[in-house]
Amino acid sequence: MRAILLAAGMGTRLRPLTLTTPKSLTVVNGKPMLERQIEYLQEIGVDEIIVVTGYLAEKFAYLKNKYGVKLIHNDMYEVYNNIYTMYLVRDYLHDTYVIDADVYLHRNFLLREPKSSMYFSARKPEFKGEWIIRYGDDYRVTDIVVGDGDHEYILCGVSYWSEEDGRYIVGKLEEVVARGGFTELFWDDIVKDNIRDLNVYLQEIHPTDSYEIDSLADLEKLNRMLDGE
Repeated sequence: MRAILLAAGMGTRLRPLTLTTPKSLTVVNGKPMLERQIEYLQEIGVDEIIVVTGYLAEKFAYLKNKYGVKLIHNDMYEVYNNIYTMYLVRDYLHDTYVIDADVYLHRNFLLREPKSSMYFSARKPEFKGEWIIRYGDDYRVTDIVVGDGDHEYILCGVSYWSEEDGRYIVGKLEEVVARGGFTELFWDDIVKDNIRDLNVYLQEIHPTDSYEIDSLADLEKLNRMLDGE
């Protein structure tokens, strides 16, 4: 089992912090968010970790010596959304965790032996423009829609992909990139558009287990919560 950590983005909504520091290396609760993810992965026995860099790529170099991770650079990070980032590391997308590196993990909810592909997801309050998970009685994911809502399961930036599903997604990724015109697409669009051909389940986590940091306001709100614990 391996992990892909997506850390190529510029984090413009976190400026001025991200003028000199990549978003994923923002310190939360005493540690860069990306380092916490790496340590949680190593706790469950994941020893092959690929970090895909882009903006301020040189800032990640220390991670190779500190944690033994592999760094892959996306030199098109300013042109494409993360679909191209995933395309660059598609050879690793099987029996693999995929984590958005700008997500703060408050607890290690990662599983040592996932039995199927899964989205780790929590019911989040009062959200707008999020990717909402629809699922059946057995928690198998049947659809993903983008919209507003309240206390529904949404994508939280942490997923696991089985050997079979990973290789299927890679095939679709290659088709999309070969056609061109994918500038605005996210890699989750590939999953969304092919969800009925995949065997993906919802794995519930607590709403306080993870936090996506999109803005300075998000960071301030999270720091207030952590200070109150």
